[in-house]
Amino acid sequence: MTSDHQPSHREADATTETPATAKPAKPLPEGVPFMRVIKSYVLRAGRTGPGQQRAYEQFGPRFLLNYAPAPLDVAAAFGRTAPLVMEIGFGMGGATAQIAQARPQDDFICCEVHEPGVGALLKLCGEGGIENIRIFRHDAVEVLDHMLPEGSLDGVHVFFPDPWHKTKHNKRRLIQAPFVNRLARHLKPGGYIHLATDWEPYAQQMLEVLSAEPLLHNTATDPALGGYVPKPGYRPLTKFENRGLKLGHGVWDLVFKKV
Repeated sequence: MTSDHQPSHREADATTETPATAKPAKPLPEGVPFMRVIKSYVLRAGRTGPGQQRAYEQFGPRFLLNYAPAPLDVAAAFGRTAPLVMEIGFGMGGATAQIAQARPQDDFICCEVHEPGVGALLKLCGEGGIENIRIFRHDAVEVLDHMLPEGSLDGVHVFFPDPWHKTKHNKRRLIQAPFVNRLARHLKPGGYIHLATDWEPYAQQMLEVLSAEPLLHNTATDPALGGYVPKPGYRPLTKFENRGLKLGHGVWDLVFKKV
């Protein structure tokens, strides 16, 4: 299986206000439906392999969605009406594919700007027949603001966003109060936000920010865990996470629900 989220070593989607400096990628074959607009983040370099390129060509028309500043017809995109979960920054897509397969009753809108990662998830979807995933290679903030109305999501997943370790870079972290409020407003009542990180200072910031959002409440029930929750069964243990756990590194999961 294609490699998955690599904790603490990826760019978070739509995190920084630094203008993108990456050179535009070469055009994909005609008929692959997605926009290459990159605005609000620095895109980390990566090479799209031949298998991923073939996945764009073969499976792109089936699983990729165009960004447009207009409401998305979700039922038409998936061919059904089902609970809708948004994943922001899925890395190489392995965990995303496993979650979608474990939860066939739910639909997943997945946003990632890293071209090889999108290609990897396309390959997994196409070869695995995973019909409940649709992918935007676009800024998740713009997808939220322009294509998904408030109160439309049953869940949001953000797993291992870039922690921006240096104090002077902490302001670039994705999980900040304005963004969390935006996510909360897009949730249905009872909808949830699930965050995970392997960087304890970022976990503490996540807990503080989510706890301060009046639209959300913490689902943690074990005082011994300090406001965090045990890893939910649907989130698979990635190879990078498993390696870290064997070395004694921690991983923190937070699940908050909309009041």
